[in-house]
Amino acid sequence: MRREFKLPDVGEGLTEAEIIKWHVAAGDQVELNQTIVEIETAKAVVELPCPFEGVVGALMVAEGETVDVGTPIIAVDTGEGADTTRETALADDMVPTLPAEPEQATRGEGTGGTGQPARTPVLVGYGVKAGATTRRPRRTGPAPAPGRAAGAPSAPSRAAGVPSAPARPAPAPAAPAPQAEGRVVVLAKPPVRKLARDLGVDLSAVTGSGPEGSITRDDVHAAAQGPAAVPAAVPAAPGEREERIPVKGVRKATAAAMVASAFTAPHVTEWLQVDVTETMDAVRRLRELPDFAEVKVSPLLLVAKALLTAVKRHPLINSSWAGDEIVVHRYVNLGIAAATQRGLVVPNVKDAHAMSLPELAAALGELTEKARSGRSQPADLTGGTITVTNVGVFGVDAGTPILNPGEAAILAFGQIRDLPWVVDGQIVPRKVTTLALSFDHRVVDGEIGSYVLRDVGAMLQDPLRMLAWS
Repeated sequence: MRREFKLPDVGEGLTEAEIIKWHVAAGDQVELNQTIVEIETAKAVVELPCPFEGVVGALMVAEGETVDVGTPIIAVDTGEGADTTRETALADDMVPTLPAEPEQATRGEGTGGTGQPARTPVLVGYGVKAGATTRRPRRTGPAPAPGRAAGAPSAPSRAAGVPSAPARPAPAPAAPAPQAEGRVVVLAKPPVRKLARDLGVDLSAVTGSGPEGSITRDDVHAAAQGPAAVPAAVPAAPGEREERIPVKGVRKATAAAMVASAFTAPHVTEWLQVDVTETMDAVRRLRELPDFAEVKVSPLLLVAKALLTAVKRHPLINSSWAGDEIVVHRYVNLGIAAATQRGLVVPNVKDAHAMSLPELAAALGELTEKARSGRSQPADLTGGTITVTNVGVFGVDAGTPILNPGEAAILAFGQIRDLPWVVDGQIVPRKVTTLALSFDHRVVDGEIGSYVLRDVGAMLQDPLRMLAWS
């Protein structure tokens, strides 16, 4: 029996994802919960396990394609018919999907021939899908003979409890299957077909630009705008003066979140220059302690600890605006902004307020390493309450950071430079940095924001204050 695995919602209300890399191919044997594909959502790159055990019948979405949640992405032959050869599977994958005849009401997948629904394998972590569903079979061959009953499958049956006819061997075709006489074969995924119906576009008149000539969303939109909006394709020439980078995945989500934040929350930013000579000495001494032998100790660690201490002294800075009320969080999920190849992400350390300094150092190191390698999970990127962004690593003094949506404050930490500083009436070289605190003025007024920035600066100037105020 052939089972189709539909793209699940791996986050909170995500609607689409891009197929990054397949770990299996048609004809491969797969086990239950074996990792089969990497996808990129608006929040992270996620590995999906297979909910079935059997032989991969077809990869239904190519790498690089973006599909809606609920779209079938892979077919697996389980139970009877699971011995399908690789050549047959590849041939099946090459055949375009054509409309199928309606199923008879008495035939349903997963009934086991008893009339009772059979247990559906569950994808680990996503729960049991509510309700029973039926699926129309995909026709991969010519129309049934005139003497065949309506609804009878022309290929091996995929309904549970119905014996499967022996599969006919078919070599892998060198070209797409020939179209039926009088019928125009259109290569397009179900979401694209729905979009075409909504926009009134005839897919048979659209030239596809996707893999193997398949029609994409952009093709449909271009056709809907009229012939003038569809220029002739011009091959890219060496030394081309422009590059077009698709905005999708993490970058698309970040852009939308930043626009929403900038034009929803009234931002206020305050600045403070701080002598952090003593902090740099403390960092050097911490690196020599056995407790920090296996973790990275940087000035950012003490900046994060100072902010956590300031939150304890001024809880309102760790809040969220909820329209008719302000939610003050009694815990701190500390976000750390990280630049990655796929865009800016802000994973957060859960319950950072309850961690010792070595635990915080280890958590920060693990979090940033996962983010930069693209392995952050959706749970790492949600639920933050306040954020630190280290712009100093890029060689700049400071900036005006934009709030992470749902949070009331973000602290920017600039580069540390040798500058002339007045100490006891004398001008001496000191290690100096600039702090910038942006906050939501609906939640935090200038007094609270100033106190928080002042306290963070005071603790970085004299790290002993962290012990006194913790």
